[in-house]
Amino acid sequence: MIRLTGIERVFRVGDEEVHALRGVSLDIAAGEYLSIMGPSGSGKSSLLNVLGLLDRPNAGAYALDGRDVTGLADDELARVRREKIGFVFQFFHLVPRLSAEQNIELPLVLAGIDQAERRRRIDKLVADYGLQNRAKHRPDQLSGGQCQRVAIARAMAMQPSLILADEPTGNLDRHTGQEVLNLLEALHRAGGTLVVVTHDAEIGNRAKRRIRIVDGQIVSDEQ
Repeated sequence: MIRLTGIERVFRVGDEEVHALRGVSLDIAAGEYLSIMGPSGSGKSSLLNVLGLLDRPNAGAYALDGRDVTGLADDELARVRREKIGFVFQFFHLVPRLSAEQNIELPLVLAGIDQAERRRRIDKLVADYGLQNRAKHRPDQLSGGQCQRVAIARAMAMQPSLILADEPTGNLDRHTGQEVLNLLEALHRAGGTLVVVTHDAEIGNRAKRRIRIVDGQIVSDEQ
């Protein structure tokens, strides 16, 4: 599903060059569940941003489902992201003025899905994630766990094959965090490819494959 070859990502901070990723090569098969672990500043989020087509590498190649996506134009990158990738972030990134169901609907509107199909998908996602009594509530009227459930439902609205989760339990208490991980792992069991970025070894060790990154390089890859 994913093949990264010699990925480099360099940022300039003042007069200094910061090498966030150094020659990263990585294959991820469809349906895998893997974690990417490492200390703060190790390059975890940079790698996730490249995987999610949110950032372009300075060098190297990225093939997604057999297609080289490295040099795609911005509008085509956006289309591929929208159709193939679902994102779950630590800080939810919900639109404050929209209700829970409107947040879930947002990617469907952007994709031009017709209203009847949008309604069908929203109703199913609201039910699947236990949000029936919160569908009309805005994010500031929801608990952290409810906000993350809305975020996961939104991530799944376009039925992506790849789910990228960046510290998905970082803003949640332990019990709620376990519930969120269970939801994400259920998506994997249903056939999705799940990549979880975390600094928490306990969370990372739940994955069937565990990658550790230090100073922008993969230093271990364990099953």
